[in-house]
Amino acid sequence: MQFCPMSGNDEPYCRDRVELLDIDSLSCGVMSEISTAYRQLKSLPEIWSLTAKSFGNIVALRDPHQTTEIVLTYAELLQQMQWFAAGLQALGGLMEPGAEPQRIALFADNSPRWLIADQGIMMAGAANVVRGAQANPEELLFILADSGSTTLVVQDAATFGKLRSRLHDLPIQVVVLLSDETLEEAPFKIFNFSQIVAAGKGQSFRSSSQDRQTLATLLYTSGTTGKPKGVMLSHGNLLHQVIHTETILKTQPGERVLSILPTWHSYERSCEYFLLSRGCTQIYTNLRSVKKDLKTFQPRYMVGVPRLWESIYEGIQKQLQAQPDSRQKLAHSLLSASQRYHQARRIARGLTLTPYPPGRGQRLFAGIQAALSWPLHALAGQLVYKKIQEATGGQLKCFVSGGGSLAMHLENFFEAVGIEIIVGYGLTETSPILSGRLPQFNIRGSSGRPLPETELRIVHPETRKPLPTGEKGLVLARGTQIMQGYYGNPQATAKAIDPDGWFDTGDLGWMTAQQDLVLTGRAKDTIVLTNGENIEPQPIEDACQRSLYIDQIMLVGQDRQSLGALIVPNLDALQQWASTQNCRLQLPDSALNSSAADIIHSSDDAAIEALDFDHQKIQALFKKELLREVKDRPGYRPDDRIGPFRLLLEPFAVENGMMTQTLKIRRPVVRERYRAMIDGMFD
Repeated sequence: MQFCPMSGNDEPYCRDRVELLDIDSLSCGVMSEISTAYRQLKSLPEIWSLTAKSFGNIVALRDPHQTTEIVLTYAELLQQMQWFAAGLQALGGLMEPGAEPQRIALFADNSPRWLIADQGIMMAGAANVVRGAQANPEELLFILADSGSTTLVVQDAATFGKLRSRLHDLPIQVVVLLSDETLEEAPFKIFNFSQIVAAGKGQSFRSSSQDRQTLATLLYTSGTTGKPKGVMLSHGNLLHQVIHTETILKTQPGERVLSILPTWHSYERSCEYFLLSRGCTQIYTNLRSVKKDLKTFQPRYMVGVPRLWESIYEGIQKQLQAQPDSRQKLAHSLLSASQRYHQARRIARGLTLTPYPPGRGQRLFAGIQAALSWPLHALAGQLVYKKIQEATGGQLKCFVSGGGSLAMHLENFFEAVGIEIIVGYGLTETSPILSGRLPQFNIRGSSGRPLPETELRIVHPETRKPLPTGEKGLVLARGTQIMQGYYGNPQATAKAIDPDGWFDTGDLGWMTAQQDLVLTGRAKDTIVLTNGENIEPQPIEDACQRSLYIDQIMLVGQDRQSLGALIVPNLDALQQWASTQNCRLQLPDSALNSSAADIIHSSDDAAIEALDFDHQKIQALFKKELLREVKDRPGYRPDDRIGPFRLLLEPFAVENGMMTQTLKIRRPVVRERYRAMIDGMFD
């Protein structure tokens, strides 16, 4: 008998079990009723009463990496949210009738308590101002001051300690720790999580008067080119995502989701709201545990960014390299055969990255090719791909990818091995999803079709006149999910959103005849060479990362005669290559934060040559790799060739400020940091 909390079956959900309980009976009209009910809601927190009623005994949140594992059902989650909200209301003055919601800052990282605090704040009638606890203290203090927050919710005492000495000049009156630590009160009141919840248990929870226009949250942009701006998202903006993301993802209650991205980030946050609104079970993981958790919890979905899929791909390639040569050759041959099969199959189904779909004759011929190559692909599935799928738990329906461009070699690889990737597109200012691939119309290389209540338009970057199908231009967006504006910054708002409601995404792209969006780069990332050619760096960088020896790469060359590159090499692959050259790679213990040009090589064994990154053999290797990968990419032009390059030991990372929380390179930061090196490259 299948478990259904609305069918009268009172069998409890066993929270110690990892396996999925079948809940298909919920699909018989209940999910449709829930979707309809969400369309009637006025505020985001209202969804939790509906989920508690529909999925009450299903596990909503699971955090196996706390000191004591946390497991909360949907009924328990609602109760915790209401207690937290009532505890905040007991502090007083949260929401005056008709007044702007009070802002409460929430600076914390992934945990069930983050979601409880996030929705507890909204339930109480306030708007939250979110950021991760690991952010720079100066950035957090700027956000506090700019938002006018009067209450501060932080992850723990350590986070509070980073800010405490500077809070006296801000209107902070109350501090709440999401930990159970206790601190002295002066000069303001300090409570911990348990105290707030205990206070809420003794109070009657008062529903707040919110509607879809009420401010729900402020998310501050990263501010790589200036001060961060507070993106104002309303309850209507967030509800749009809850209601319409189902056009991309068709989920069932109880299906497991592995969560690894920063939960406060717009992309992860809206995905969590949607998946939880459909009764899924969210399991928190981290970079140290993700490989083990994939096997242990066997998720059906995982939301991530391209860098995460790249790391999984690299791990598989590393294991393959450890196999005997004969097995490596067999695996590569089978992979190539599968990619030919899928390419022909896509053409036969009309799923091509072209302005207009292929003709009938072309599709028929491709169908014959797919049929002929299918047996070899099926054999590869049994010999190779089954083991790869088992490494990801064996139950994956798909990876959900966003937050950046997905390189085509990753698209082709995961398609070949049978792991579906659904790609979406959006920005913090758009709540964030604007478009997404439909499972039945998954065009590799595209960003999918607009969500309902969403319009996308391609215009000339200067004249703003609409462009025809297939022609590249600036992407504009209009819809229910577009932000209310930048908090306290009407000038920036007017610059971003025109009088007709069109938001300037700053992205370049084109549209197919079927209204699939294809992105080609960021307008502000465009590199203009001295010959006047405009180069979009991202597609070329994606192609270069197919090389086993290139871990990260960023193109440079503005106002130069050719492109250049800063490259973080894959040291494991490079060490292995050096061994085949009867050489060894000499890296000093203090190599971190050094550039390749600073490495001095030496050898205690005169019979073995020690290589530094500037050695002619290594330089020749990378020149060869860059030339091959750039020339092999579709649409290659001579101006795409990379001239000078430098190898770096320090990777681009969140910790050193050179990547965003969604693992996109902060190009202005990197260019400034290596300005002298870049100038030297071209000199």
